[in-house]
Amino acid sequence: MGFKCGIVGLPNVGKSTLFNALTETAAAQAANYPFCTIEPNVGEVAVPDRRLEALAALAKSDAIVPTRLSFVDIAGLVRGASKGEGLGNQFLANIREVDAIAHVVRCFEDTDVTHVEGRIDPLADIETVETELMLADLESLERRLDGLQRKARGTDKDAKEAKETLDLVGRGLALLREGKPARLTERKPEEERTFHMLGLLTSLPVLYVCNVDEAAAASGNAFSREVEARAAAEGAAAIVISGKIEAEIAVLHAGERETFLSAMDLKEAGLDRLIRAGYRLLDLVTFFTAGPKEARAWTVKRGAKAAQAAGVIHTDFERGFIRAETIAYEDYVACGGEAAARDAGKMRLEGKDYVVQDGDVMHFRFAT
Repeated sequence: MGFKCGIVGLPNVGKSTLFNALTETAAAQAANYPFCTIEPNVGEVAVPDRRLEALAALAKSDAIVPTRLSFVDIAGLVRGASKGEGLGNQFLANIREVDAIAHVVRCFEDTDVTHVEGRIDPLADIETVETELMLADLESLERRLDGLQRKARGTDKDAKEAKETLDLVGRGLALLREGKPARLTERKPEEERTFHMLGLLTSLPVLYVCNVDEAAAASGNAFSREVEARAAAEGAAAIVISGKIEAEIAVLHAGERETFLSAMDLKEAGLDRLIRAGYRLLDLVTFFTAGPKEARAWTVKRGAKAAQAAGVIHTDFERGFIRAETIAYEDYVACGGEAAARDAGKMRLEGKDYVVQDGDVMHFRFAT
């Protein structure tokens, strides 16, 4: 199960610079982690997690395998993309295939890099992108109305489903016509699946990536603070990152990276923060397996149950699930490993409906 975060933005905002730094990072990681593959517009990177190293040391694991996240470089958007302007159709098709959006916003001034709108105004840039996505969603929902209304006039099961979908579409349309994104649509938990099936671009969670110059990498600037304020107002997240610095860091060896970061007064690479922020944006949690062969991190959506987590490892594990031997990460480390945690009564036997918690160290029992 792969999760994808689409990198979106206007032309010349630093989107490609960031993506190239991510793919350089993925290429460097490939020396240690065999799963790192790079397609032309997809960079698959390991999610930094210090817990994995601690587990590997206690379990005396031969290998460490982090969980991973894919970033997709999506064609640059221009005004009119919803009507096919520029690479609009390609942009809209690509964005429908991702699970979340990392919206790169230009927060730097550079006379050598032209701005497609002829000015530096990050909030206006955000509005341009959001407007195009909302227009595409508006057109998508309006096209569905006639068909749903016809189905809703029937009396069978399909009519009942059509009425429920029509009600949801109506709520979404009302928001979009007011210039508000579909993600603000009020919905009940049981409507979530139907809402997701609508495939609305503005229903995707958003992370704003403020691309600043080198001088503002550590503390941000006036432009990035404007974006952070907007993000806070709409309940979204924002991070500050310097694409130029990340491009330099990505090609350095580990030891050189630490020296470089220290000289720039940075605690860690911005890409590490971007990867973790993307992971949180997708509302994912990590569980671990640890043994002599390998210590490995696995990804599931928050709220996933034990049997589903077993299925991430292998479909046979879910099909024949019996129970999960579970130790909280903190208990595993505090006790000094699995055997000691078991002796201390910290291992729990959980059934298939147990909701997996971030940091659970799990071993699955299943019938073949």
